[in-house]
Amino acid sequence: MTNKQVVEKYMDGFNASDHEKILSCLTDDVTWDMPGFFHLEGKEQFDKEIESDASDGKPVITTIRLVEEGNIIVAEGAVKCKMKNGGMLDAVFCDVFHFEKGKIKHLTSYLMHNKQTMPQTFTG
Repeated sequence: MTNKQVVEKYMDGFNASDHEKILSCLTDDVTWDMPGFFHLEGKEQFDKEIESDASDGKPVITTIRLVEEGNIIVAEGAVKCKMKNGGMLDAVFCDVFHFEKGKIKHLTSYLMHNKQTMPQTFTG
């Protein structure tokens, strides 16, 4: 399986909320950073973040582009998800996947809410 295929499998796993599918794409000592939000280490911590306590149901993730260089895949896309508070997560993302031996070793996720869905205080 190519690194791009692993990322596609990972994204499919999130769309289905399939923990096993997602975790099968990761090294045991995986790290996941979302700057300004969290830093996770290991599959156990990663597994707990797959379905957020704030979300209500499965996300809809659309991958726009995958770019590969060496052992790094950059994925651009969009995510939408209904939230338990009645709102919607409507955002774009850029994920940077670092691979080791065909599995995701480190992930950095950059997430930005679409302007039309951001709280008034963030629109300047």
